[in-house]
Amino acid sequence: MNKFTGKTLLITGGTGSFGNAVLKRFLTTDIGEIRIFSRDEKKQDDMRHEYQFLYPEFAHKIKFYIGDVRDISSVRNAMHGVNYIFHAAALKQVPSCEFFPLEAVKTNVIGTDNVLTAAIEEGVEVFIGLSTDKAAYPVNAMGTSKAMMEKVIVAKSRTVSPEKTKICCTRYGNVMCSRGSVIPLWIDQIKSGKPITVTEPSMTRFIMALEEAVDLVLFAFEHGESGDILVQKAPACTIETLATAVKELFGSDREIQKIGIRHGEKMYETLLTNEECAKSTDMGNFYRVPADNRTLNYDKYFSEGDTTRNTLTEFNSNNTTILNVEQVKEKLLELEYVRNELENAEKE
Repeated sequence: MNKFTGKTLLITGGTGSFGNAVLKRFLTTDIGEIRIFSRDEKKQDDMRHEYQFLYPEFAHKIKFYIGDVRDISSVRNAMHGVNYIFHAAALKQVPSCEFFPLEAVKTNVIGTDNVLTAAIEEGVEVFIGLSTDKAAYPVNAMGTSKAMMEKVIVAKSRTVSPEKTKICCTRYGNVMCSRGSVIPLWIDQIKSGKPITVTEPSMTRFIMALEEAVDLVLFAFEHGESGDILVQKAPACTIETLATAVKELFGSDREIQKIGIRHGEKMYETLLTNEECAKSTDMGNFYRVPADNRTLNYDKYFSEGDTTRNTLTEFNSNNTTILNVEQVKEKLLELEYVRNELENAEKE
């Protein structure tokens, strides 16, 4: 953590699940300042009081900035003196983005460009953007906007020296118990005596904990090169397996009720496409997808091709490690949210 000593970190969308996870990881270290940038003053106020209560000796390090990534002037206001940026601000709900695709573009694409522009102007040392598995072979508006976000990040990395601003992107799957995710919904349904609703039981999804998402961003910070997309090798399970694991942990006898696929959902997700596999590097627990830094001078490629190709194949939630119910239960028990809910259930 010595690279963060005395430094100022800005987290866009910082009141969300990722921002809270980063705060809990860094706040008690020797980091200088953590700036939370978001547009919801109520969430910021709640967060301010929470951390003043939980970390009274360190809460002074947190600074709150009201603003919107869509408004570059508000981004610039929060950028002065920033060393590092974790860009998490996004519209993430698949169905809502299907109904309002231009809103997804404004936040996920234009907003990202605004943050990058302000970061480069200010001379920010490292920018790490957070993407999603839905950006690979996107079929919905959210995934398409995130795919364009990745393109903006990679393109912007070509315009600035990495010695001035290193620009990287991370891509990962479903974060368990993040805000708006399905596990808290199922727990609430169990507590209310309602059936557990799933869209399509046979769907597969990558699963990971918030701490793993933070680990991926820190890996990109430490080992990524400008223009890289860093991908976490994550296990997966079917939606039915995940629902069954939650049901068994909470001792519920409620039925699992199929309600049908929502707008824009896929049967499985992809973290690494076949096309990206052609140039990817296997880094153990991660894949690295370097930027294609060839120029727009296409003429020479009529005579100079690239015949080499890696042997990696598409990495998706059907061909990764598939967890069974017991293995998923073990992962769920690693989550503070689930443990707290189980404790509360025992007291009732």
